[in-house]
Amino acid sequence: MNKLKSVAFAALMAMTGTAATAEDVINAVHFAPGPSDFTQEFLRFVEAVNERGKGVVRIDVRGGPEVIPNPQLGTAQQNGLIDMIHTPAGLYLELVPEGEVLSAATLPPAEARKNGAWDLIDSIYQQKGNAKLLAHMNASAGFHIWTVNEPKLTEDGMLDFSTITIRASPLYKQLFDNLGATMIIQPAPEVYTSLERGVINANAYPVLGYASFGWDKFTKYRVDPSYFRMDVLISMNKDSFEALSPEAQKIVTEVAAEYEQKSYDETASLAAKLAQEMLDKGQTAVSMTGAGKDKFLQMAADASWQRMESRDPTHIAKLKELFQ
Repeated sequence: MNKLKSVAFAALMAMTGTAATAEDVINAVHFAPGPSDFTQEFLRFVEAVNERGKGVVRIDVRGGPEVIPNPQLGTAQQNGLIDMIHTPAGLYLELVPEGEVLSAATLPPAEARKNGAWDLIDSIYQQKGNAKLLAHMNASAGFHIWTVNEPKLTEDGMLDFSTITIRASPLYKQLFDNLGATMIIQPAPEVYTSLERGVINANAYPVLGYASFGWDKFTKYRVDPSYFRMDVLISMNKDSFEALSPEAQKIVTEVAAEYEQKSYDETASLAAKLAQEMLDKGQTAVSMTGAGKDKFLQMAADASWQRMESRDPTHIAKLKELFQ
């Protein structure tokens, strides 16, 4: 295997002539810094694979964004420079725009596996990204808008975007375009400095991982409700996955499905706990209300489908049928 390195874990049995078996080694990179809640969850998944797969398969974590910057993760995996990545689908949209369905839809991952939705999006990733999907993590929580200054609401109860310059990622671009917001698209490692220097006065991100970046030092307000849902994926280079032994494939896919469900069960409560911790430290929650809130949530739901259809309508009808 040129993408997966095999390392001997037992010496040749000289007296019997029995050949040694070998571990399949998977090189992995995660998108968030080490202390992040996202990364710590991924490392628990890695530990579980390595424990169950001892002597058969092992994941070696090479690091995070210091190893491969976030915008390059999808391409690095597609080209086989890294075997496994832990990253949001929103950072993969240039290769697989249909990945936006994971944030737009409300279908729980377990149901997506039952009705064929997961198989469909997996096949699209294999075709366009040379990637085998293993797990959709953190799907029971969503994203928030965070502001430096006290947010203002319009007469109908929506957040007033006229005084906001918000950091965005490709995932949110269509929504904020539709809202007429001023935005700056930048990767997460640049956000702290942008907030510190006043380049932006608002941010869009989940509760999970937020404080670990130190952004709560500047953004003293959280705007409710949450929108979209989290879209963090564990995936492998397709060729690397297929080069694994059948036993290794079985171990990796089984542990991934288990941790996907575990993540779904635990993420919402963890997000609530972390949100409360930031409130206890002085942050304030402000809620959109009434018709403005309903309009915002509808625009958020519509934006992803609009963007996916504009980029490649081929699979949209089927994705809507299965994921909604």
